[in-house]
Amino acid sequence: MNFENLKVFHMAAKKKNFSETAKALHMSQPSISLQIRQLEESLNVKLFKRTTRKVDLTPAGLILLDSAEKIFRIIHQTEQEIALLSDSHYGVLNIGASITIGEHILPHALGKYKKDYPNVTIILEIYNSDQVIEKLVNDEIHLAFVQSMITYPKYRQRPFFEDELILIASNESTHPHLDHQQQCISLDHIFSLPLILREAGSGTRQVIEEQLRHNKLNPEKLQIILELDNTQSIKSAVESGMGFSIISKASVQHELRLKTLRQFSIVGMNLKRNFYTVYDEKKLTSTSKSFLTFLHNYYGMKGETSQL
Repeated sequence: MNFENLKVFHMAAKKKNFSETAKALHMSQPSISLQIRQLEESLNVKLFKRTTRKVDLTPAGLILLDSAEKIFRIIHQTEQEIALLSDSHYGVLNIGASITIGEHILPHALGKYKKDYPNVTIILEIYNSDQVIEKLVNDEIHLAFVQSMITYPKYRQRPFFEDELILIASNESTHPHLDHQQQCISLDHIFSLPLILREAGSGTRQVIEEQLRHNKLNPEKLQIILELDNTQSIKSAVESGMGFSIISKASVQHELRLKTLRQFSIVGMNLKRNFYTVYDEKKLTSTSKSFLTFLHNYYGMKGETSQL
């Protein structure tokens, strides 16, 4: 199938008039007719039903039109992504991220992006999820990175990284309901643990509470002995033997390797979650677009943007 023939067909299918198609493409009408005929011969099928005033698509023509539009969309998207990756970008990129993402996920990607785009100045601000979204609403940042399960009207959200929450304990901690052999604890037994958790409004806390409600359990019955707004402080408190915590697995890799912390799964709770980019599509700069393209390629999550 000739690509130029396909472009002529696509325009003719939209215009439903060969004369108008010729004007739009700056071609002669006989050339339009010739290219359509060549395409029909190559496919061995009629694509148009011709009348004196206009042309209509045959069933085969309708199928080809649908496929042609998909092809042109893919080509346009590919051209955009290549252009973004090859452009030399300048300026400032303001990013707001929740604590886990800002401290443990984004730094790896930002280092690589900075090598590819040395002329971009990156400013990363770290808050809890609610505060990050507030910054986005007030136009103080270009892009928000959160793990919140809350929806944000008027913004688009796209997953870029999959994380998992785990129960952590000091390597020397013991508890009658902790199975150290299988490294797990049953769901109902977490209510007997002294917990050190992130503050209300954090994405981590929202996931925990949502999962408990999903299992018809009351989050208010958790024995929360301490709330902290800093992941590092939580890890230090758990390492000291003060209590247990439910925290991002990505944030404790160093401690798990050093064996200062031990991880447990909670049987009956699905604690896998996605981290998201949230943004106003109308306000994206060329630099923020390039970073979004880079980030989703870097982490391998290329799902379609979805309206929340």
